[in-house]
Amino acid sequence: MSTLLQDFRYAVRTLWRSPGFSTIAILTLAIGIGANTAIFSVVQAVLLNPLPFAHADRVVSVSETWRGAYGSVSAGNFVDLKAANRSFERLAAARYATFNVAEGGTPERVDGARVTAGFFDVFGARPRQGRTFRPEEDRPGAERVAVVSDRMWRSRLGGAADAVGRTIRLDGELYTIVGIMPASFDYTRDNEELWVPAAFDAETLANHDKHSLTVFGLLKPGVSVAAANQDAQAIARELERRFPQVDFERSFRIRAFKDVLVEGYRERLWILFGAVGLVLLIACSNVSNMLLARGAGRARELSTRAALGASRGRIARQLFTESVVLGLGGGALGVALAVGAVGALVAASPPGVPRLEQAGLNGAALLFAFGVSLVSSLVFGMAPLVRAARRDLQAALREGGRTPGLAAGRDRVRVALVAGQIALALLLLVGAGLLIRTAIHLQRVAPGFDPHGVLTARMSLPASGYADHETIDRTWERMVAALAQSPGVPAAAVTSQLPMGSGGNSNGLIAEAPTLDVSKAVDALLRLVTPDYLTVMRIPLVRGRGFGPQDVRGAPRVMIVSQSLARRLWPGQDPIGKRVACCEGSPTDPMWKTVIGVAADVRSLGLGTDAYPEFYLPLAQSPAEAWDWLQRTMAIAVRSSRGDAGALSGTLRAAARQAIPGVPLYDVSSMDERLRGSLAQDRFNTLLLSALGAIGLLLAWVGIYGVISYFVSQRAPEFGVRMALGATARDIVGMTVRQSLLPVAIGLGAGIAAAVAASRVLSSALHGVGPRDPLTFAAVVLVLAGAAALASYVPARRAAKVDPMTALRNE
Repeated sequence: MSTLLQDFRYAVRTLWRSPGFSTIAILTLAIGIGANTAIFSVVQAVLLNPLPFAHADRVVSVSETWRGAYGSVSAGNFVDLKAANRSFERLAAARYATFNVAEGGTPERVDGARVTAGFFDVFGARPRQGRTFRPEEDRPGAERVAVVSDRMWRSRLGGAADAVGRTIRLDGELYTIVGIMPASFDYTRDNEELWVPAAFDAETLANHDKHSLTVFGLLKPGVSVAAANQDAQAIARELERRFPQVDFERSFRIRAFKDVLVEGYRERLWILFGAVGLVLLIACSNVSNMLLARGAGRARELSTRAALGASRGRIARQLFTESVVLGLGGGALGVALAVGAVGALVAASPPGVPRLEQAGLNGAALLFAFGVSLVSSLVFGMAPLVRAARRDLQAALREGGRTPGLAAGRDRVRVALVAGQIALALLLLVGAGLLIRTAIHLQRVAPGFDPHGVLTARMSLPASGYADHETIDRTWERMVAALAQSPGVPAAAVTSQLPMGSGGNSNGLIAEAPTLDVSKAVDALLRLVTPDYLTVMRIPLVRGRGFGPQDVRGAPRVMIVSQSLARRLWPGQDPIGKRVACCEGSPTDPMWKTVIGVAADVRSLGLGTDAYPEFYLPLAQSPAEAWDWLQRTMAIAVRSSRGDAGALSGTLRAAARQAIPGVPLYDVSSMDERLRGSLAQDRFNTLLLSALGAIGLLLAWVGIYGVISYFVSQRAPEFGVRMALGATARDIVGMTVRQSLLPVAIGLGAGIAAAVAASRVLSSALHGVGPRDPLTFAAVVLVLAGAAALASYVPARRAAKVDPMTALRNE
């Protein structure tokens, strides 16, 4: 220990005497270690941390599948699965909803869920205060009770100690708060703030057609997810036999709840983690090159120590200690940089990333930074250490520590390090370039509607006072009329679902045929709309007519279909006048709807997704059960005559107060904002990977510049001889640049091969560009080659200015 402390103190003194070298090395390492620590903190919070409840490894999510697509579970299927399965210790369902909350002021809208008894028991979650629901409270007509989240307790109830037992008005009805969940239960990506009993009636529990439940289960001890899937699929086959019209081709799919929670984020985060790892490798390569250069200058010092009795092992240990000191210094500064980087990542990240707010510099992150610092010390210190161990110390002492210029020019280790830097930088820049090309493509994709100048919002009618569909229809018609009479509003509409919006419903549509064959059903997104919806959104009507005042309840049922849906249902035929069964009716009375128009396709699910089949029904002919599907929630769209959507905010709120007093307006935003929001995740990934690519490019440029500068300084006598023999400054510059670009060419070749193999991991994030896009690869190669040429040219020009006589005298 005494020897180690002595080596440590000597290393600190040695590095202190070279402040320029030490500062650059520590700062270079800090960038790499800080970036890795910050991304690790995010990965740990989102992917690695265990979920905050008992038996988290046994908690699963249960979905229905239809033709390979995941979907919600019907209440009837949930009841039968719960009764027949042999895999679950507990099974519970939730139906996500929003509630109008009136708590001492203007009503506000909050996210919540209606859950079956035992919902919290599935997760093993216990309230911080009070209790959860009793089985008898999950029945129609039972006392209205609610459990609130820690977030709601603090923000809306002021953290009151007596909150349990108080009443709160939800959708016009009084509920008694019976429990408050702990902050650790705020993990779900649906951000519920409260829960109430589902209290499904017998008719709902027997319905196998309405798929609206999210189901969670707790597996029995020793039961695997695979075994549970086999059990559930056998039950699904029996349900298909019993209910062929509604459960045809349906099955169950069970997945670990944690996998579902982080779905869509796991791959992206690991890609980013790999990218920052490349940045750290480039930084280590830079520092290694710096240590090699410094080691050449210290040859006489090390030779003297050997002459005084120091063994090669003792010298190697001292050099490694210096590397550890540099690594720990870079790690300490990197942790400081990571603190700010984590805050910036959390603030800039798009909404919806589960548990991201829990990211921070905790003990695990600090331990990771310490481990990375030590590993980095070994990585960047190995080449200088091996070089020192193999050096002929006695010969170095006789030569006075000088390294022959020719040897410097053939330093294969440093050439390999430069080539490696170039390859790693190319790998980063190709990834960033592909994402940038994707972003450019998405900006050019036509969404199928005109978002400019459209203001949108949502409203949810409470069950009390809006129980029948006639009242609901009149309410929304009153809302549209109030907006249409407002100044600056040429058109307004109400719809069940906006493009780029959350939620929504889909239905299977069956074209008219001699027999109603459910196997030929085509899934399509449902839009209940008022007549001016297509006008407000400027969705082209390519054939037929739009909805009019004649399309009301009691009149012939009509619909408008999208072009993609028309092609699916009637390939090569004119869809106008064709009839479709959907959404309501029975095999004996399909309640046929006649197609009166064909609308252009809309990329409702995002600009990076192909247009999904859609169909439009007039709100005045909405199916009887539609308001239960939609929970009486609709979106409002208003077009501004001046093209300024924000200017209509006051108009929209005034119309809402006039038409539907006491019901809050929420989720107010322009369609331009919704469109930008749909690209937020892609934009964030592009920005982050581009920043890492830029850092990698800068580090590689500095590394090349440092290596060439070192070579130039070591070969000054050689250049002097050449110039004395007649070489011109241009000859020296050309020769230096050509020799300097050799490792660059090697690195570009290796980088291209690596990028071709690795770029496939980005395939799921790319749109409009392939993972091996030649334009991206060519652009990156040109950028790196140009940067390398510039880095080589500057020291080459300095070499050309060497005075031959001065160089020869120094030799």
